[in-house]
Amino acid sequence: MMRAGMSRYLEVDGVQLHIYEWGDAAKPAVLCWHGLTRNGRDFDTLAARLAKSFHVICPDMIGRGRSEWSADPAKDYCFGRYERLVAALVDALGIEEMRWVGTSMGGAIGIRLAGSILRNRITHLVLNDIGAGPAEKQPNGELAEGVQRILAYTANPPEFRTMTELMDYYRSTYRDFGINSEEEWLHFTETSARRKDNGKFTPDYDPQIVHQFAHPEDLLLWEQWNAVKAKVLLIRGERSDILPVETAEAMRKSGPGCQLVTIPGLGHAPALNTEEQLTCIERFLNS
Repeated sequence: MMRAGMSRYLEVDGVQLHIYEWGDAAKPAVLCWHGLTRNGRDFDTLAARLAKSFHVICPDMIGRGRSEWSADPAKDYCFGRYERLVAALVDALGIEEMRWVGTSMGGAIGIRLAGSILRNRITHLVLNDIGAGPAEKQPNGELAEGVQRILAYTANPPEFRTMTELMDYYRSTYRDFGINSEEEWLHFTETSARRKDNGKFTPDYDPQIVHQFAHPEDLLLWEQWNAVKAKVLLIRGERSDILPVETAEAMRKSGPGCQLVTIPGLGHAPALNTEEQLTCIERFLNS
């Protein structure tokens, strides 16, 4: 029977991962994978909408949310390791065929897998404000502006005396997501906060995930993109500093092609929280 979100913990390839599940496990699977510093609870609104038709699985990647942190950050915080964990997770869950929704990092992992080891198992691929690259380096060798912005707040997560102060920080940091209501901001904050030993609140991820930025080749995805067989929906924030319009158009004309939807007024990355966004994704996944 259909159920609201429930937590579950699985030991996968030597790592305990937390997943948040919605819907009936007998129905087609949708895996929702979050961005770099985020966690699976970002998809609560979308998952609740999809749960009537799908088994929706929203994991926390290693180092985020309630999943285990790495004992070897330099080895574990890279896409190669993430791919192995995903493959082991879907096998552990007994999922043969799946639809994939990925925001930012989660979308990049989706491209990599849909163009390689899960090529015959991912049927639908929703990419939320991430492209096939290159977005990681400028011609002068420096990180692209959007990636520099993300690195700046990821490397040194602040701490706050109160949850309200943390919420104000999130409002500023993620102002381009398109989160508008007080209720949404409270949910966003409460599902991505942890209390430190000193009693203060901080974002709920391992600061060592910045080791990801030592692997710029992880975002060079054109080879995998050209091997994708799945149907693709590419969502782009109009003001995105991660997915240039030129990259989105190049993806539309290459590889599997894609349905391109631009969300007016938003940047990186749309929160997938409005009726228009939810309907667009729901229709695509049912196509």
